[in-house]
Amino acid sequence: MPVFNGKQDVVFEEDDLPYEEEIIRNPYSVKCWMRYIEHKQNAPKSVLNMIYERALKELPGSYKLWYNYLRERRKQIKGKCVTDPAYEEVNNCHERALVFMHKMPRIWLDYCQFIVSQCKITRSRRTFDRALRALPVTQHSRIWPLYLKYARKLPLPETSIRVYRRYLKLSPENAEEYIDYLRSVGRLDEAAVRLAAVVNDEGFVSKEGKSNYQLWHELCDLISQNPDKVTSLNVGAIIRGGLTRFTDQLGRLWCALADYYIRSGHFEKARDVYEEAIQTVVTVRDFTQVFDSYAQFEESMIAAKMETTSEMGQDQDDDIDLELRLARFEQLITRRPLLLNSVLLRQNPHNVHEWHKRVNLYEGIPRQIINTYTEAVQTVDAVKATGKPHSLWVSFARFYEDNEQLDDARTIFEKATKVNYKHVDDLAAVWCEYGEMELRHENYDQALRILRKATAIPSRKAEYFDSSEPVQNRVYKSLKVWSMLADLEESLGTFQSTKSVYDRIIDLRIATPQIIINYAMFLEEHNYFEESFKAYERGIALFRWPNVYDIWNTYLTKFIDRYGGKKLERARDLFEQALDGCPPKFAKTIYLLYAKLEEEYGLARHAMAVYERSTQAVEAEERHLMFNIYIKRAAEIYGVTHTRAIYQKAIEVLPDEHARDMCLRFADMESKLGEIDRARAIYSYCSQICDPRMTANFWQAWKEFEIRHGNEDTIREMLRIKRSVQATYNTQVNFMSSQMLKATTSVTVSDLAPGQSGVDDMKMLEQKAQQLAAEAEQDKPKPKDKILFVRSDTSRSELAELAKQANPDEIDIDDDDDDDEGDGDGEPDEVQLEQKSVPTAVFGGLKDD
Repeated sequence: MPVFNGKQDVVFEEDDLPYEEEIIRNPYSVKCWMRYIEHKQNAPKSVLNMIYERALKELPGSYKLWYNYLRERRKQIKGKCVTDPAYEEVNNCHERALVFMHKMPRIWLDYCQFIVSQCKITRSRRTFDRALRALPVTQHSRIWPLYLKYARKLPLPETSIRVYRRYLKLSPENAEEYIDYLRSVGRLDEAAVRLAAVVNDEGFVSKEGKSNYQLWHELCDLISQNPDKVTSLNVGAIIRGGLTRFTDQLGRLWCALADYYIRSGHFEKARDVYEEAIQTVVTVRDFTQVFDSYAQFEESMIAAKMETTSEMGQDQDDDIDLELRLARFEQLITRRPLLLNSVLLRQNPHNVHEWHKRVNLYEGIPRQIINTYTEAVQTVDAVKATGKPHSLWVSFARFYEDNEQLDDARTIFEKATKVNYKHVDDLAAVWCEYGEMELRHENYDQALRILRKATAIPSRKAEYFDSSEPVQNRVYKSLKVWSMLADLEESLGTFQSTKSVYDRIIDLRIATPQIIINYAMFLEEHNYFEESFKAYERGIALFRWPNVYDIWNTYLTKFIDRYGGKKLERARDLFEQALDGCPPKFAKTIYLLYAKLEEEYGLARHAMAVYERSTQAVEAEERHLMFNIYIKRAAEIYGVTHTRAIYQKAIEVLPDEHARDMCLRFADMESKLGEIDRARAIYSYCSQICDPRMTANFWQAWKEFEIRHGNEDTIREMLRIKRSVQATYNTQVNFMSSQMLKATTSVTVSDLAPGQSGVDDMKMLEQKAQQLAAEAEQDKPKPKDKILFVRSDTSRSELAELAKQANPDEIDIDDDDDDDEGDGDGEPDEVQLEQKSVPTAVFGGLKDD
């Protein structure tokens, strides 16, 4: 039954008695009160609130009790109208809690959220302020996010701005958030001020990951696009400060400054900014940005003027202002190449190519061309120049020459010869151009005087490649100037003056093989033959192989043409001197010339000796050709029989590919001479280097030879040798490998069976290796059996037919004869081939008596 106490109308259920007794025993135990509260969760709100009040009366400093109580009270009024008096009761409850819980941020947060939900602006703001004053600074970071979120929703931005200002004193690193808010509410002036402060703060780190450069551009865009709203900053000074600070993005900053003046209505100032920009930027990218913006500005000005004129009904043809704007725009477009060229020259004032382009842009304006050339030669440093700096001086002088001002051109050339160029060739080119100008105007003596002055030995000699010395002290060793002087002396000077020039070139040791040849040819033209030969000798002493090759070739040819066989011993000495140390690459021509000399004016045996020497002295690739020449000349002089020893030596020293060809030619020659046995021996010897699968033409030639000149025995012997050679090649590992590679490379996709097109190379190599191994195993002779080559290839009847075709009157094979021929033991003879290293064993018994 319910129990009532005597003071309040508090109803106790029977189930509450144990909890009440426990509370009486332990009135300061939070756990006892919490168990009681949990027990009464389903009780009426008034009962539950009474228990909380009783508990808090006993334990007013319990955070757990206050937190749960306040949460329960907020839950009880959830869904009610904010004007309900119950809200104020809950507010009072929070206020009573904060008397004891004023250091607890969670209580403050819940209270602030609850006040904000009641739409009480002033009270909410004051509550947030009380929370910030009550809590320590370390706990403010929990209050500010909610406070700022509330402030951003306020209808009047002034309150929010004041809140943000206070917040930034605690957290200045969040200035970007404040700036974004200011821009969103239209307070652009303060936003610009704040952004300028951020940009000037070198220690500021953007939380959005923006660099100082990006923040600067944001500031420039903000102040340039809103000139009527940003009044607290000096926009021009700020942007110009950025021009000196960020030199890699000048174009965008210049455009921003001009845009500011355009939006402000100061069009002439904007035009001045554009002009200043295109005269100062140093990159093509910046120039393109500024120029495009400038052109767009002029177009918009013209369009606006035309629209205004049409609205006012005025005649556009009579509008002077419109004509002026059109003329400005046309001039701007016309100036673009020159402006771009100026940008490139500001990048590198020593760029010779760009100076030449600038001169071409001023074509038809002589005064501007002269000014440009003058500025170029004064600006370009010859040591730092990109390109050929002397070309500026030469072009400058050529300009005066084309305008028939030779005195001015000579003045330019004289100044050009005093410039300290980086390379001697530059100064040499100036002297040569100077001389050519005089030649073009037929001032021959003046041209000679100029080049003689250029080649004069200075008082202080210097080596050609000594970069520490000025080029004026080294130009006397320039071959370019000496070559031109030599040409002029040949054409205009005397024999002695020309000869002295060539002698000085040789004495200075700057001559080339061509200079030597030219000198000798000059002497020869004036019938100084021995002097020309001495010139060749001097050139030979100057150079080594292979540079001396042209001199030797010309010298020997000229000597033979001059004397023929009159001075044969001297000619032989020259050839021997030329061949001494001659590289194999250049020996062929000299040996052929030497042999021709001996054939025409000397002894035939000497010529043959030269040919024989040449076969050993030339490169390996040319030995085959030299042997062919040797054999041909020997046959013409001594007869074909004298070539046998040459053939034998060629077969011995040449590689297999050329040795086969020599063997075939040798055998063909012997067969034509009727020496059938000699020819057969040659074929037998050559067979050891002829694989039947690779050299079918050789075996076909031998077969045709035996059909014409042989009999059954010789044909049988040929077939037996062929089989033996094939077996020998099949057992050579290296040869098998090369055959496998060659066979696999020759296989095409069309040769493969369906489904095998994807077989890789390694698998094909393995298959081929197995196949060749199987063939080698079949070809390997058994221990007790002899190899019957003839039976495996050709039957007895076929042999008889071949023999009858060769000699139908003499050969008659009896069917009763034994199938095999041998030494009487019933077994065929084995064929043993001689090695190539001892060719005399093959031909030894066939030598002439």
